[in-house]
Amino acid sequence: MAAAALQRVADVEIDDGGVFKYVLLRVRPRARGASEPGKEVVRGHGWAEYHADIYDRAAAELEPQGFDCECLGGGRISHQSQEKKIHVYGYSVGFGRANHSVTTEKLKAKYPDYEITWADEGY
Repeated sequence: MAAAALQRVADVEIDDGGVFKYVLLRVRPRARGASEPGKEVVRGHGWAEYHADIYDRAAAELEPQGFDCECLGGGRISHQSQEKKIHVYGYSVGFGRANHSVTTEKLKAKYPDYEITWADEGY
């Protein structure tokens, strides 16, 4: 049952365009005895002043549904929807650098017709 609920959690929720902060989260079912490893999800929004703002909102949405969230790091996303390009880079001062290769794979699954790149450089 927990696995089915976890499947309903979107892998990627990012803004439609612009440059904004993002976090990579691990989401796990909180159910007693749940041994599932959970899954990584990407959340990125331009309204956030800090990476923690995105984490706090995601946790507030997911915890009432029975999930625990752990922030694995952050960075920035440049989403150019007209050109169908996404670039992932940078880091979070508070959470450290996310594994951008994991983020990129999640984004490629959601945006298969996009050119998606990443780099550890930049802020």
